[in-house]
Amino acid sequence: MGDNLIIVNVDLGETRVAIVEDGMIAELLIERKDQRSPVGNVYRGRVKRVLPGMQAAFVDVGLDRDAFLHVTDLVDPDDLEPLSVGEGEGEAPEGGRRISRRTPIREVIREGESIVVQVSKAPIGTKGCRVTANVSLPGRQLVFMPTGDGGGVSRRISDEKERKRLARLLRRLSPARGALIARTAAEGISASAVESDAAYLVDTWNEILERFGKRRGAGLLYEELDLPLRVARDSLKDSVSELVVDDRACFESLRSFVDRLVPSKLDAIKFYDDDEPIFDAFGIEAEIRRALERVVALPSGGSLVIDQGEALTAVDVNTGKFVGKGSKDQEETILKTNLEAVEEIAYQVRFRNIGGLIVLDLIDMDRPANRRKVMERLGEALKSDRARTSVNEISRFGLLEMTRERTRESLGRSLHEPCLYCDGTGHTLSRVTIANEVLREVRRCHEGIRGDIEVSLHPRVAEVFGGDGAAPLKALEKRIGKRVRLEPDASGHLEHFAVKARRASAGREEP
Repeated sequence: MGDNLIIVNVDLGETRVAIVEDGMIAELLIERKDQRSPVGNVYRGRVKRVLPGMQAAFVDVGLDRDAFLHVTDLVDPDDLEPLSVGEGEGEAPEGGRRISRRTPIREVIREGESIVVQVSKAPIGTKGCRVTANVSLPGRQLVFMPTGDGGGVSRRISDEKERKRLARLLRRLSPARGALIARTAAEGISASAVESDAAYLVDTWNEILERFGKRRGAGLLYEELDLPLRVARDSLKDSVSELVVDDRACFESLRSFVDRLVPSKLDAIKFYDDDEPIFDAFGIEAEIRRALERVVALPSGGSLVIDQGEALTAVDVNTGKFVGKGSKDQEETILKTNLEAVEEIAYQVRFRNIGGLIVLDLIDMDRPANRRKVMERLGEALKSDRARTSVNEISRFGLLEMTRERTRESLGRSLHEPCLYCDGTGHTLSRVTIANEVLREVRRCHEGIRGDIEVSLHPRVAEVFGGDGAAPLKALEKRIGKRVRLEPDASGHLEHFAVKARRASAGREEP
């Protein structure tokens, strides 16, 4: 596998894209035809409910569930006017008037009003998407924010001379209102290419406004690119040696898109037509299986245990077997394991796309210097993550709290669904617990049953009543004066059983 690749697998129901950085799979993106993410789409929305207490509103955008809009994501309606590139004439463009969180929301919008909104966060769980009126349109080199202010150059462009060149170019190209931001991909790009990108984005905004004026109900005004084209736009950098795709139609679409967007990378688009599935050939399927495991091994013999819940994700760090006998050896082993752990955690949260609150239960370290080393290593490992992260100091209990921006479902939630057997708890009652409950249930209801009793139960639970386990059942039969017959039924749930009158030999239930 090359150092930096993009691998695209197109199947009948879904498209998967693996982004490989330095020989490791950094991200896995999945888009299903019937579950395409609305993030980045722009809609004509109709305000359904305004909630003054929350300073928020629910907006109908034509999706299954109403979207959530906070007052700070609103803008002045006067900013929604057509624009032209360069009409700012080199001056700093006017920014949109952002609404203060202290402004009563009923002074800004009301029920029944139509507004332009963009999805900023996809629906997660039972929640609808989050939307904003601060639209952001990404291009190859630029991002255009029609109602934004400030603009500027990506912080990842470190060359000061290049930053000044791009800043001058943005001032010349900026429309009278809004903000242009130079992406990392703009570094070293000619002025004419950047100007073409700016013109394309401003024209796209004007088309959105035109559609908004013509449309009467809630619905889509602008749809974000599909997954392969979106990845080509955002991730096909000079450092990427190849983008390999296994579908002919997608290959042609990518070539056409890249030829128009960044022709210098056209030769990097490769078609894969071998019999072996593309993700198998590049070793990606095995990595996906590893990423979904609860326990992740560390090089030194330690491990991570990752449990993702509704409110937070907990990551427990275990050392495995200590090396050395002295306290110094033990402290060094703990430090080594924690350093390996935070590097792997940074990789795992990015690859699995785990967002929200993440709590790391590190192994206790006595020395403050070692805790600082772990914090520094985690900070370095998180630099390659495009999602915003915030990390707190390690507590005296060895706990480290961090947050990671959540924009879409995690990989685990995308590929898994709650277990039908355990109802998503990860546990079932033990066989002995169920067997004891069977005995209690027979005692509860035996007086209402004439004749012998039949218990339908799972074969594994029935096994508990064999051998030494037969004594409690015999004692119960003696106590209630009735025979209890066990009828194993493998088709049922382990925890399910039924107590009823035993059927007569003729096949009818005894009266």
